[in-house]
Amino acid sequence: MTIFKDDIVNDVMIKKKDRNTVRNCVESILRNIKNTLASDDGVMISGFGDFKIAHKKARIGRNPKMKISYEISEREIVVFSLSNILRKEMNSSAF
Repeated sequence: MTIFKDDIVNDVMIKKKDRNTVRNCVESILRNIKNTLASDDGVMISGFGDFKIAHKKARIGRNPKMKISYEISEREIVVFSLSNILRKEMNSSAF
């Protein structure tokens, strides 16, 4: 199941009834994560995981249907690594 930003807002709203305050809080958290990643820094959320920027080199790709080769340009991607705490919870029956 995919969780959307509104799902997080609705979940937090159960405890705090003001939707606009909750939405602004969620937007602020996500904006901070985006800005930190945009400045090539990693984001570590304790007990959840790490978001890091990885550099992928240029390479040759191929369309298997048309048998045409083309160059895939170099780029930066966001990589997520699960924390050991969350990994243990997911692998145990307690999750």
